[in-house]
Amino acid sequence: MHIHILGICGTFMGGVALLAKHAGHAVSGSDADVYPPMSTQLEAQGITLMEGYSARHLKDDPDMVVVGNGLSRGNPAVEYVLARGLRHMSGPQWLAEHFLQDRWVLAVAGTHGKTTTASLLAWILEYAKLSPGFLIGGVPENFQISARVGKTSFFVIEADEYDTAFFDKRSKFVHYRPHTLILNNLEFDHADIFNDIRDIQRQFHHLIKTIPGNGMIIYNEDVVVLNEVIGMGCWTPTEKFSLAGTKGWSLQCSQDNNLGFDVILNGERIGGTELILPGLHNRLNAVAATAAARHAGVPIDVSLQAISAFQGVKRRMELRGEVNGVRIYDDFAHHPTAIQLTLQGLRQQVGGQRIFAVLEPCSNTMRMGIHRERLAASLDMADKIYLYQPPATKWSTEELAVQIGESATSHSDINHMVCQIKSEAVAGDHILIMSNGGFENIHEKLIEAMV
Repeated sequence: MHIHILGICGTFMGGVALLAKHAGHAVSGSDADVYPPMSTQLEAQGITLMEGYSARHLKDDPDMVVVGNGLSRGNPAVEYVLARGLRHMSGPQWLAEHFLQDRWVLAVAGTHGKTTTASLLAWILEYAKLSPGFLIGGVPENFQISARVGKTSFFVIEADEYDTAFFDKRSKFVHYRPHTLILNNLEFDHADIFNDIRDIQRQFHHLIKTIPGNGMIIYNEDVVVLNEVIGMGCWTPTEKFSLAGTKGWSLQCSQDNNLGFDVILNGERIGGTELILPGLHNRLNAVAATAAARHAGVPIDVSLQAISAFQGVKRRMELRGEVNGVRIYDDFAHHPTAIQLTLQGLRQQVGGQRIFAVLEPCSNTMRMGIHRERLAASLDMADKIYLYQPPATKWSTEELAVQIGESATSHSDINHMVCQIKSEAVAGDHILIMSNGGFENIHEKLIEAMV
């Protein structure tokens, strides 16, 4: 079967493309923006990529067109599909019908931490020789690929609350029917499709309704709005995790090892491990993954061994290079909470050394300016702040720079930003680049400029 994917370079749709290819289908795809790491891994798998959404990409009339949720009526490719009557469906529906039937699905949902937690969980199952399939919104370093079919019934999926397609406005995760569910956290986001936090809570409750009575829901007790979602009705056994709870899962950090921490269950220490990723939030992600793996039959001591061998995820505090003593990191943070937690984790790791925060506020919510009043505080731990003004942003990063003070500057030209960073960075500095887009490949431009 020839499958053509519209929006193929998105993290989810790219994963669908990989699964379809591994299942033996001929796969091609179109996207407005084709950039690494997704484009690199798709091309390495022999998948044909096409720039833009021209109708001519579909002239061969593929057997199936899988439509990404970034496309809408008026798009030339969408109009061609509808006019020709080509068979089409959403990515989540295709995944549910072709890969998730009769599988033990372990899903990770929440505003933050989905990619890291799903990657940890998939790696724990792999380490336990359970050979899971997975679809993750990033590239785990332990696998070097964002999706695979797997060899057993276990399938780990990053469960996103964003809508499914222009013809299906339900959240993507309601298609997945998980047996094990992690609820990491919940904040207001995706302001382009949700009016308020209650809208999002309603979608999370729809997800809870799909979990069977012999399944398991593992949720963050520290998050009030998640407790409210559970309180709306729950028909599945639950386990709680928190930073310092006395019941359920929690953790205690090592006093003499930045990487080490103990896992606590119902007030009792059950083992210790180390995690390469900085920050308390990542340790809590690891605890949640341990709880979910136990539900799938993995002994806790095996999970802790796996965590210590976890290598991280591309674009999640990924060290992209070190030039003349300056370290350059790439991170996906684009919500004020994620920005703050990422900076806190890096600060804990580097102590008093200088941190340069380089931010592209390019998500739909950030472009709308929904969280701009929280951004100044979220960047507090950075010594210098460089703000990029993406096109079509409805607010001024220059105004934010003025609000922050002399440590912040605003830029509308990437090359000018690179020149300024280069002129100010010295050995021992850490440059943290944060964006959920391509950011015009600023990481490589910086590395090349600083050589």
